[in-house]
Amino acid sequence: MVLILDTTLRDGEQTPSVALSVEQKVMIAEALDNLGVDVIEAGTAIASEGEFKAIKEISSKGLKAEICSFARIRKEDIDAAADADADSIFMVAPSSNIHIKAKFPGKSEKDIIEMSVEAIEYAKSRGLIVEFGAEDASRANFDFVLKLFDAAVDAKADRLTFADTVGVLIPEKAENIFKALKERFKVPVAIHCHDDFGFATVNTVFAVKAGADEVHVTVNGIGERAGNAALEEVVMALEFLYGIKTKIKKEMIYNVSKLVEKLTRVVVPPNKPIVGENAFAHESGIHTSAILKDSNTYEPISPETIGRTRVIVLGKHAGRASVEAIMKELGYKANPKQMNEILARIKEIGDKGKRVTNADVKAIIETVLQIKMEKKVKLEDLTVFTGMKSMPMASVKLKINGEERVEAAVGVGPVDAAINAIRKAIKDFDVELISYHVEAITGGTDALVDVIVQLRKGNKIVTAKGARTDIIMASVEAFMEGLNMLI
Repeated sequence: MVLILDTTLRDGEQTPSVALSVEQKVMIAEALDNLGVDVIEAGTAIASEGEFKAIKEISSKGLKAEICSFARIRKEDIDAAADADADSIFMVAPSSNIHIKAKFPGKSEKDIIEMSVEAIEYAKSRGLIVEFGAEDASRANFDFVLKLFDAAVDAKADRLTFADTVGVLIPEKAENIFKALKERFKVPVAIHCHDDFGFATVNTVFAVKAGADEVHVTVNGIGERAGNAALEEVVMALEFLYGIKTKIKKEMIYNVSKLVEKLTRVVVPPNKPIVGENAFAHESGIHTSAILKDSNTYEPISPETIGRTRVIVLGKHAGRASVEAIMKELGYKANPKQMNEILARIKEIGDKGKRVTNADVKAIIETVLQIKMEKKVKLEDLTVFTGMKSMPMASVKLKINGEERVEAAVGVGPVDAAINAIRKAIKDFDVELISYHVEAITGGTDALVDVIVQLRKGNKIVTAKGARTDIIMASVEAFMEGLNMLI
């Protein structure tokens, strides 16, 4: 069983432009605890008053996970962590000549060892579990790393971490290093990898193959520069490809990923393994036809394993099986001639370089089949107020199955306020906005904009589009289209 130390709230928050409030950090910590993470590195207690408060608040929640604070080999860092009621510290000392010269000018390797020992002994006296890390170990002299770790163990460090701080480790070297560390040390050893060369996941996996007891990861692989080893990639690779178990509840991975994406505002690339929107989406007619017969043909794992659902996307590569699957879901049937016409119209949109949304497909099917569907949710009125000194506010009047509903809401911008007002009016339908994308189709201040949204209700996800010169109305139009498909 490999231990998972999640550093989303520390290394992950060091992603440029990411800043989490105390409340947001608590939300993510609780989600990580429910996910089954063993250690939550909740931040750096010495960094700011907010960081200190967040760690103290998370520590007070009675979570099952060990709560950890990052620390340098300084007493003030250790005191801040202990005063914040953290269970442990991840304390790092520079191990490469580059880092030693930059951080401690004039200090020798012997000085670094002495300072580290003093800091570890002080941390232990404060009742903290100590995970001691050699920073930039992958560019350090390995003999010095071993001496540093020997001294740390003698000082009663509880765990040791080999940090690939700038992502220059290669898999073969990672494997050899951890074989040597496991032979030499009785305490647990951990790997901390960055993704500068795209090797973070594979280096982490090779370290575990060689005996690493613990891995450092972040949700969605966020972190400084190119990010850290991604929790979802490491866990799924270990469990499904190598048969190495963790305590992670895999069916919760996707929801935790979406929470972190929402709160950090770091968008997950659509082609990201495991959690990207395209990871279980299929457009190619050949692929879709096979998938509908046997999902193993083009899916290494089922989407349900990580709390997801399969998505059939229609576009220029769509085949008859894809259209039939969508029509079955909508409850429609078509004769061969109608089916050819529907397929031709869908491909025509794709050939023009446009994205084909669920709403487009539904409209094409209903047009060809000459079905007139009355919308269950109608927008009767929308008013938006905004200004330099006031928070944007919107009021909306909807008619749902003939029943009129009026609501108002505020938002960080006029679009946010308008969508919030609509969501308030339909709160009993439990519809979630999971993605929002906007782009200008034409140039100028009167540009036509395309807004594409993804909405979810239960396990069903739909995409819808709005195109207007008014971004607020384009957004509302897209939201309403998707809403009518779900309700």
